[in-house]
Amino acid sequence: MDAQLHQRIDELVAEEHKLERAHVGEALSGAEQQRLADLGVALDRYWDLLRQRDARRHAGLDPDGATERSGDVVESYRQ
Repeated sequence: MDAQLHQRIDELVAEEHKLERAHVGEALSGAEQQRLADLGVALDRYWDLLRQRDARRHAGLDPDGATERSGDVVESYRQ
């Protein structure tokens, strides 16, 4: 499961970078800005899930008990 999450994160980061590189010196369209924001939320959700799995593993619990949280939840975390 962790390997799949890391693979998905890599795919999303690659898409994010491709979108950013395609518009160096140019403004993104509204749809592209929204996609970039959506990618950021998706990445935050996957990283949160990986952190939950790691915490559960370190606590001696089943990492499969971790649950994916909504974008609203992960975006409200303090950095």
